[in-house]
Amino acid sequence: MLIRAGIRTADELRALGADAAYAKLLETGAKPHFIGYYILHMALQGRPWNDSKGDEKKALRKSFDAIKATSLDHDRTELEAFLDKIRVVSIK
Repeated sequence: MLIRAGIRTADELRALGADAAYAKLLETGAKPHFIGYYILHMALQGRPWNDSKGDEKKALRKSFDAIKATSLDHDRTELEAFLDKIRVVSIK
């Protein structure tokens, strides 16, 4: 998924950061999933995937919701999104 989003190396991922990288994933057709988002954050910090708790996890959820809301094109039909995802045609 990262390669499809144009993120080809760990250095590129680190340079982008978790939020920008996750937004790119959503823009290239990945389905939003909170666990995947916060695992990306933990990995870039060198922490276990399930290390986030309490207020930190709540803040990550708020960031995830904001990224999801701004990265997904809600005006596209499901068919248009699918055609774009498989790169038959770009509908954006």
